[in-house]
Amino acid sequence: MKLATVVLTFLLGMGMRVQAAEITVFSTNAFKGVLEELVPQFERSSGHKVSLRFGPTSEMKARIEKGEAFDVAILTAAATDDLVKQAKLAGATRKDVARSGVGVAIRKGAKKPDLSSAEAFKRALLQAGSITYTGAGFTGANLGKIFERFGIAQEMKAKTRIAQGNAAEAVARGEAELGFTQVSEILHAAGADFAGPLPAEVQIYTVFSAAGAPNAREAAIGLDFVRFLSAPAATPVVKANGMEAAAGH
Repeated sequence: MKLATVVLTFLLGMGMRVQAAEITVFSTNAFKGVLEELVPQFERSSGHKVSLRFGPTSEMKARIEKGEAFDVAILTAAATDDLVKQAKLAGATRKDVARSGVGVAIRKGAKKPDLSSAEAFKRALLQAGSITYTGAGFTGANLGKIFERFGIAQEMKAKTRIAQGNAAEAVARGEAELGFTQVSEILHAAGADFAGPLPAEVQIYTVFSAAGAPNAREAAIGLDFVRFLSAPAATPVVKANGMEAAAGH
């Protein structure tokens, strides 16, 4: 009887440890709003805990390359694929979770620029006193190509302020008139308004992917979390945060 009690206590203890398991998730800032809504749902349904770490994709990728411990990473598809090639992410766990376009941020209450067409967007750029975007991000590199296409690269260089962190927050602080970043980041920036997405002719889309670490401490739970993020039930939250569900949702 005493042995049975010991065994039962041991098994119950194992169950408690499973329920109390915690995974660490490295995520790009663009996915912050989505995760802040979905993580509590995952925690309630699974009994597990999720510890979130946010930063620009380039920063989170560098932390992974340096060997920091984590269980799941949510980054741009390009960064994810590169880390899979380096064996820093498990390719078998990789799932596209969302697609996002670039939006324009303005200071709260400011007049919205005309973004109805590529030509209107060009005029808005030339009329703006200053613009901002993050220097290391995907958005900035592609905006440069758009400026060259418009023939206004030199004019825009003179009025560009490279943002330290979220470009929408930089606009909210009055550091620039127009800010360019993922729509999801603008929607959650206090003091900034979402003026609209870039016109369809010049829109820049980014696909975000989730994948587990090859040596994850909680690999099975991490895989469950990736599946949770890519499930159809997550789609309303993804859309509410200014993104589109990835193909197949």
